[in-house]
Amino acid sequence: MGGKSKRKGPRTVRLTVAKLDPWSVMKMAFLLSVAIGIATVVAALVLWLVLQATGTIQGLQTTLAEIAGTEGADQLLGLFSLGRVLSFSVILALVNIVLMTALSTLFAFLYNIGSSIVGGFHLTLTDD
Repeated sequence: MGGKSKRKGPRTVRLTVAKLDPWSVMKMAFLLSVAIGIATVVAALVLWLVLQATGTIQGLQTTLAEIAGTEGADQLLGLFSLGRVLSFSVILALVNIVLMTALSTLFAFLYNIGSSIVGGFHLTLTDD
């Protein structure tokens, strides 16, 4: 009679992810890897500060001085100074940014090739 028909159950939509834009994937991967890089540097700083505040680094220095002598302990602990730890974590973060961005873009191209063969991901979305 011209009225609205009542639906039974939630509405479902079936979608296929047939193509990924490599440029968009590269931009998103870059942003995510920068965020992970910042988190890596902050985590290294916090870990070093906690180890310094709890006296773990000083305890390690005294233990190494007993084992290897004073000069060996000073040289070894010179590698664990705040500047070196942060420098290493920044270098690690930069390498991670480059690799994650490049590999994500490569995988987007590979996904596009594979989805042209098999059709891509099929998703079913429901409206609850």
